[in-house]
Amino acid sequence: MAAASATVRVSANNTITASLISKSPLQKPSIFHLCFRNGAAAAQRNRLFSCSAIYNPQIQIKQHGQPETLDYRVFFAEDSGKKVSPWHDIPLNLGDGVFNFIAEIPKESSAKMEVATDEQYTPIKQDTKKGKLRYYPYNINWNYGLLPQTWEDPSLANAEVEGAFGDNDPVDVVEIGESRAKMGQVLKVKPLAALAMIDEGELDWKIVAISLDDPRASLVNDIDDVEKHFPGTLTAIMDWFRDYKIPDGKPANKFGLGNKPANKDYALKVIMETNESWAKLVKRSIPAGDLSLI
Repeated sequence: MAAASATVRVSANNTITASLISKSPLQKPSIFHLCFRNGAAAAQRNRLFSCSAIYNPQIQIKQHGQPETLDYRVFFAEDSGKKVSPWHDIPLNLGDGVFNFIAEIPKESSAKMEVATDEQYTPIKQDTKKGKLRYYPYNINWNYGLLPQTWEDPSLANAEVEGAFGDNDPVDVVEIGESRAKMGQVLKVKPLAALAMIDEGELDWKIVAISLDDPRASLVNDIDDVEKHFPGTLTAIMDWFRDYKIPDGKPANKFGLGNKPANKDYALKVIMETNESWAKLVKRSIPAGDLSLI
């Protein structure tokens, strides 16, 4: 069984250091696959996911500029100071159904923070519209962020979700644990359910997950456990994402798959497929357009 731990330290100069320590993160019985994103060596047997990077466990989170300004960026770097991409360089799969999750928006906040997929090293920044910083009309009630090494291909129509095309972003995660994450924090999570949100015609997956550090993590392993131990949470998540654009005069978002959340197995299927799309992207099998692959 893979073992891993994650710690976060905040220094006096507002530098957050996240340490990821893992043992055999890519191994499961009869399954082995690894890929060196910037190297020539690769080995595989009975593919689980299309590409999982081997990554130095020491990551520093460095803030540039002042929060809630157009210039604010949160960069990820190695101890040497070399910048890395939270989207491309942090591994997705830790084995045994556990994945890395990067927190972009801490729970109970409203600034719409996101990885800048079109900037080198894809730092976290606050989203803008018409040159103005974007905020949700009310706080988001869960930690929100992304699964690294995933991508929703905008050229790929999903026949199971009304033929909707991907939204050109990494897969989003709604983490339902009780603790408030820090922006840029990397957490180990296990997926529990998937929501097929359709936003202005684009497919925008939401994976519902829980941090392994949460006191109730051992109690929830699939969608039915969420309703049992976090009653009403799945409905609340769907309502929040359905309605958050309405105060701005936009129509409500929709959900595919019968307007119901899908179970853990389906969530794992979504993660596998979007990881494969990401692998094609970084191998340049698919045109990157304005996306940064650095």
